[in-house]
Amino acid sequence: MRALPAPLLVVTDRHQAPLALERVIEEVLAAGARWIWLRDRDLDPAARRALALSLRALTRSAGAHLSIGGDSELAAEVAAEGVHLQSAAAVAAARRRLGREALIGMSAHRPGDVRDAAAAGADYVTLSPIFASASKPGYGPALGVRAIEEATRYGIAIVALGGVSRASASDCLHAGAAAVAMMGGIMRARDPAAAVHEILALIGGARVLLP
Repeated sequence: MRALPAPLLVVTDRHQAPLALERVIEEVLAAGARWIWLRDRDLDPAARRALALSLRALTRSAGAHLSIGGDSELAAEVAAEGVHLQSAAAVAAARRRLGREALIGMSAHRPGDVRDAAAAGADYVTLSPIFASASKPGYGPALGVRAIEEATRYGIAIVALGGVSRASASDCLHAGAAAVAMMGGIMRARDPAAAVHEILALIGGARVLLP
């Protein structure tokens, strides 16, 4: 099983952030976050490229990993460490484009997605929604932590996503998740650094898989 960069994956959403997204990411990196997923898929290509370059400069300075959502070409252009895909069918092409060392993830919402991602050679999946989430209302009912336990049988790293809070993150890790992903709880925070400090303190006792 591929090692993950950190036990916390911070997912971007500039619409939820009270501060400029670059400022939010700068603060969470200073607080110890070491894995950022650039989502913000509604931006036009030029604006998203500019944002990706800004975040890449920040993550590089902090020694952190950057994953680009859904765009292997952009990931290659900005020298990001990985890409996050929506379909197992895209994994092979991403691997050819980005190389063996790239961290390739895939979104999963049911056991079949996890199985397909593992078979395609993805390094991890974000399994969601684990809990009810305002950010992911269109993916069906909450799966619950038991879904994490069941997904681990496919031999691929599981990142718990959807409604994960500081209170529930440890439960996800204890159920077998290699990491937890958080968006709204960090993006909406008045003090993003404090939110990251708190979540890292709570999950710090869990086993962290290092690259």
